[in-house]
Amino acid sequence: MSNEVAQGTLDDVLTKPDKNAAMQVMSEAKSIEKYSENLPSTKVGAPIATIWNDDEMLSRAWKSAQFLAKTDLVPQTFKKPENCIIALDIVNRTGMPLWTVMQNLYVVQGKPSWSGQMCIALINGCGRFTPLEFTFVGDRGTDSFGCFAHARRLDNNKEYTSDIITIGMAKKEGWYNKCGSKWVTMPIQMMMYRAGAFFGRVHCPDVLMGLPLADEMRDVYGYDDNKQRSNLTDLLDENSN
Repeated sequence: MSNEVAQGTLDDVLTKPDKNAAMQVMSEAKSIEKYSENLPSTKVGAPIATIWNDDEMLSRAWKSAQFLAKTDLVPQTFKKPENCIIALDIVNRTGMPLWTVMQNLYVVQGKPSWSGQMCIALINGCGRFTPLEFTFVGDRGTDSFGCFAHARRLDNNKEYTSDIITIGMAKKEGWYNKCGSKWVTMPIQMMMYRAGAFFGRVHCPDVLMGLPLADEMRDVYGYDDNKQRSNLTDLLDENSN
């Protein structure tokens, strides 16, 4: 990394409102990361029973899915039993709580995608790395402003990093000015979520189970919400519904 790029932690670089947003990202991830400790091993071995290769499990899962789809406690995505089946399959494979999966799994353009905090939580809870940290670079208010995620691998004590996510990158990739995007109003949070996703896809893609970040999908395909979310409260309301 060039010596000309200013680097710093939350205290060094960010203003108080930005620091609060960054701390919220890490707090949200911390609150759910403990549930990712049961992720299955990726070693090849005897096939495990799943909804898709066990008729009895599929029958039980379908009954559960029909019940879940009728409750008021699941997001709109899971008002279809067929979608509940996918969530139940992930729960069966990982051992994560059902509500954790349902509250953090979105469907964008037909593709299941993780929320930003879930992505960070899965990495932090996998047991391979120290908790993700985020370092900010560049000058606030310019296209050089950005951040990267980094963590130390526990088995070899080496430091691993993500690519640097900058405002300039967001503009060049077409994320920044996408209708409904939060890059203009919540750049700190968006950069941290994206840096976490980049880290996971390179250094532990199996932990994310091959699923992209929901905001990544929206940045590419657009925000199809009926109303444009304009503030943090709207975003948090969406994550809680």
